[in-house]
Amino acid sequence: MNITFVAIGWEQLGISQLSAIAKAQGHKVNLAFSVGLFHDRYNLSMPRIAPLFNDEKEVMETIKRQQPDVLAFSTLTGTYQWMLKIAKEAKKHLPKVKTVFGGVHASAVPERVLAQTQVDYVCVGEGDIAFIEILQAIESGSQQPIPNTRFKLNNGQIVRGPQTGFIQNLDTLPMFDKTLWEEHILIGEWYLTMASRGCPYRCTFCFNNFFATLPEEKKGKYVRQRSVDHMMAELRYAKKRYKIRFLEFEDDVFTVDKKWVREFLYQYKKEINIPFQCLTHPRYLDDDVARWLAEAGCQYIQMGIQTMDDAYKFAVIKRYEKSEHVYQAMALMQKYKIKAKVDHMFGLPGEPLQAQEEAHKLYVKHPPYRIQTFWTNFLPGTEMVHQALEQGLINLTDIERLNDGLDFDFYRNSKKVEDPKKLRLYKSYETLYKLIPVLPNFIRRRLKP
Repeated sequence: MNITFVAIGWEQLGISQLSAIAKAQGHKVNLAFSVGLFHDRYNLSMPRIAPLFNDEKEVMETIKRQQPDVLAFSTLTGTYQWMLKIAKEAKKHLPKVKTVFGGVHASAVPERVLAQTQVDYVCVGEGDIAFIEILQAIESGSQQPIPNTRFKLNNGQIVRGPQTGFIQNLDTLPMFDKTLWEEHILIGEWYLTMASRGCPYRCTFCFNNFFATLPEEKKGKYVRQRSVDHMMAELRYAKKRYKIRFLEFEDDVFTVDKKWVREFLYQYKKEINIPFQCLTHPRYLDDDVARWLAEAGCQYIQMGIQTMDDAYKFAVIKRYEKSEHVYQAMALMQKYKIKAKVDHMFGLPGEPLQAQEEAHKLYVKHPPYRIQTFWTNFLPGTEMVHQALEQGLINLTDIERLNDGLDFDFYRNSKKVEDPKKLRLYKSYETLYKLIPVLPNFIRRRLKP
């Protein structure tokens, strides 16, 4: 079959994985890509400028030229509406095309997504097996239930398959299909990969909060690791093909398995030896791990700080590190000259204002390379949606709009904070946090919000 994936903004490893699996089954795979300039609400959103750089027509021309049998979308809440628009327009020009929606947003509200007339199939959870079975069903005309899938019959009836567990042995999967992106992205300039799947935490604002609970039978692990050999085989090939200059590991917590980290970084330094970035969590960064990372060429570590109020952190957002863990992690990055990129959230429901001052103290003592600030968005399916509803911060109408991917923007969504005094203070801290990384110490220590 002829398959076209539709993507916006950046390379998505989930698409790269499914493309490799589909090609191994003999399917032809293409990509219709939008750079999403000033439109991408996960990276750079400037709504007033975005229409000037709208490339939806080019995306549609690509789809019409490729003439796919299947049009596939990996949805996030911030990209969902755009993808619905593309699917609707594609159906006008290609009435026989079947559309498959997957990804985090579709997994959170599958029935809601399937209710859209332009959506034929919804893949819930990881799609490595389900996507191939969907393609087989489309080819054969089968109407039998498909695990991890919802689809509609011609009479509108919804067929729901059982929700099965996560694939346990990641080494059985082929390498990411990077060729799909070669026309659109300089892959070697910033090579993306993952060594694991899943996160050990269930922060109430994060998709892992619900995604980990999707299987009906609670068997197997959620955090799964590729073997060192499997990982190294990919990187040897990629280094040769793409002349990689920099590499990023997109794992939720790259250092979750200390024994694996030590073995992998030894091989990485020996054979790959390319500067890299990874994500981790304060409780998974000790002196050994920080030293190994630095010796292997780690230049940046991205870490979620989010809030510095321990009691709030434990009770509301279910992050179980203490402030002492955060200070220790930041100190270790300074010690080994690894630049810290930290994520910080504003507008968390019920967060004490004192948390901002505690964060300010941390950032002054251990200045990060970058403080990326985000405004709280309530992701469908997460516990934080229910928390916000109980506190009266949102209502049922807000949740309906949320489930439709509306009113979503990580960088500009300050309207969720209704208290004018609190909002002014948040914005003052936001400005302060942007300045801290670039100012000299003697000024940094004197700055106040």
